[in-house]
Amino acid sequence: MARIDVDGLEIDYELIGPELGTPLVLTPGGRYPRDTAGVPELGQVFADNGYRVLLWDRPGCGASDIAFTAPSESVMNCEALVGLVRELGLKDIVMTGGSAGSRITLMAAARMPENVRKISIWWISGGPVGLAGLAFFYCYDQITAASIGGMEKVVELPSWADQIRRNPRIRDILLRQDPDEYIDTMQKWGKAFAYSDESPVPGMGPEDWARLTMPVQVFRSGKSDVAHTRRTSEWVHELLPNSQMFEPPWGDQEWNYVSTFPDDIANRRGRFERWPLIAPMVLDFLKD
Repeated sequence: MARIDVDGLEIDYELIGPELGTPLVLTPGGRYPRDTAGVPELGQVFADNGYRVLLWDRPGCGASDIAFTAPSESVMNCEALVGLVRELGLKDIVMTGGSAGSRITLMAAARMPENVRKISIWWISGGPVGLAGLAFFYCYDQITAASIGGMEKVVELPSWADQIRRNPRIRDILLRQDPDEYIDTMQKWGKAFAYSDESPVPGMGPEDWARLTMPVQVFRSGKSDVAHTRRTSEWVHELLPNSQMFEPPWGDQEWNYVSTFPDDIANRRGRFERWPLIAPMVLDFLKD
């Protein structure tokens, strides 16, 4: 476990696996920290197979800092990842991630394509309803609290409790925000999730997809998955010039099933706890 300054933000991270192994970045979804059930377990499988695995807390997640100057939360996170890779001196990396982690992986890779060897992604968030849900989930409670009681009300939200517990600086950062400016930022960040017929992933334009010429493993989403629609995964596959589509190692109802799991880090429960099932297929794809 360690912390490092990345363009003014303190980012919490951990490197596991052999020091001379190929660097592999694993990015979880939601606003979940890197120790969420299933994430370090999957990382350990990669480490046991010779990879130098980077587990990290995105800004606003876990123990990392946050800022509100980026045009969207996704841009903040992907630029933090690019900076983290730079500051750690990681070269010729592999990138993996699921749900929000797949979006951050794609956006970050498009900003440093010359340093990315291969990509593997699953549960790609998308679709009109799925993206509208992200805007509501990430921004609605923030706007409501700030409009009712200012930033003092925001820091009391359950959505910030874990981050403040892990990193008390988060509370101070939030309290320093002007409530009206914070509301405007949340409106802007919510708008950034808007569905478009031009791209399956918000924040990715034609020029970004064109940069991703490295081999990419795309796992097809379940037909029943409203949050990460099947069409989104297929559209991403179609836009990438060197991608392969894979059927995941779980059934069609996987997202609906794991969404019923409790979030319980201590007892290693959560909606990512079955991610290690994907490891054999990812490892096989990553072979040179």
